This record gives sequence, C-alpha cells and structure tokens, in this order.
Amino acid sequence: QVQLVESGGGLVQAGGSLRLSCAVSGRTFSTQTMAWFRQVPGKEREFVATISRFGGNREYAEFVKGRFTISRDNAKNTVYLQMNSLKPEDTGVYYCNFGGSKDPNQYGAWGQGTQVTVSS
Repeated sequence: QVQLVESGGGLVQAGGSLRLSCAVSGRTFSTQTMAWFRQVPGKEREFVATISRFGGNREYAEFVKGRFTISRDNAKNTVYLQMNSLKPEDTGVYYCNFGGSKDPNQYGAWGQGTQVTVSS
C-alpha cells in the first residue's frame, strides 16, 4: 500500500523558515519524480515544486522561486521542502505526491498534508 506522510508544518512568523518532509512507502521511491503542492484557503490545490528521480532537475512555481528548495534523499525514501522567507500568503496545507505534472488533477490519492501557518 502506497503511503505519503507529510510532516514539519507549524506556526511561524513572516520571514521565518520551515522544513517539510514527506516520507514515502509502498512504492519504489528512487524511480519517481516527486512533487509538492499546496492548498491555501479559498483556492484550488496548486503546484509548488518538483524534483526528478536523482535530483538533477528541479522546477518551482514562480511565487516560491528563490525562497523554497526541494530536495530528496533516496536512501531515506523522503522528499523535503525547505521554505525560507515565509509570507502570510504561504499559509496552507502542503502535500507531496508522485509525478512531475503541475496539474493536481493528474495525481492519484493524496496524503493528509501538513499545515503551514505564517503569521504577519
């Protein structure tokens, strides 16, 4: 059974940092492109970043470029999202999933996500 378990969210002040983790089980992690998405209040789930199988290719949404960094550790079956210079508009639930599409409708089941709240 495939499991995606996101963690690392929390409450942080604007300008602060968080590091999110997504632990994967039930599927061969190192063969998969991985992605982070988020769902902010009142909006559809949106693309944040993707990373290729061995980390050589990374792509980011415009609104996180220069602030967020996606990485992965294939030995630990985990993908990370380092978030710096956080803004109140980054508040939302963050999800990871398998794949490289920017369209959230192209993905299968989602995990429970991790809540990020940025106070002003």
